[in-house]
Amino acid sequence: MLLRRPGSARRRWLVLSIQALVLLLLYLGLRAWMQRDMVSGPVPELTTHLVSGDAFSTHDYRGKTWLLHFWAEWCAICEAEQGAISAVAGHWPVVTVAMQSGDRLAVEDYLRAHGLDWPTVVDQTGSIATRFGVKAVPASFVIDGAGNIRFRETGYTTSWGLRLRLWLASLLD
Repeated sequence: MLLRRPGSARRRWLVLSIQALVLLLLYLGLRAWMQRDMVSGPVPELTTHLVSGDAFSTHDYRGKTWLLHFWAEWCAICEAEQGAISAVAGHWPVVTVAMQSGDRLAVEDYLRAHGLDWPTVVDQTGSIATRFGVKAVPASFVIDGAGNIRFRETGYTTSWGLRLRLWLASLLD
């Protein structure tokens, strides 16, 4: 017969709760550290061209809640996240920035080879990423209709997580 000491289940629950809290705090601390340089507030003005040759300006998206997503062709996490970004792009305006992924032709070839039809800006030198404080990819900015960054993320994010942030940003606008 196995005898349990009184309170051992309670003690085990307390230890597990403390461990979960420590892990949550570590996660939140790491997330804050990774995002420390990413811009917040008004979205920086960016006027350039998309891979397609069409003009692009952040100002053109005033009045819309939209996603600005930084990625790189050499980033395995970015590749894993492609389906989530495509799913979001089916319901919300999305513009992506190919950071340090080659010239326009290389990025165009990559998009075609992977079946991606995202409006994409080429950031061959990383200067656009620097303006946005992006030091790691994938990185995403959810921007409301007033042109304010409401959410910013570094690392893998699910399509549902992005959709929730976009929906919340549209409500906060």
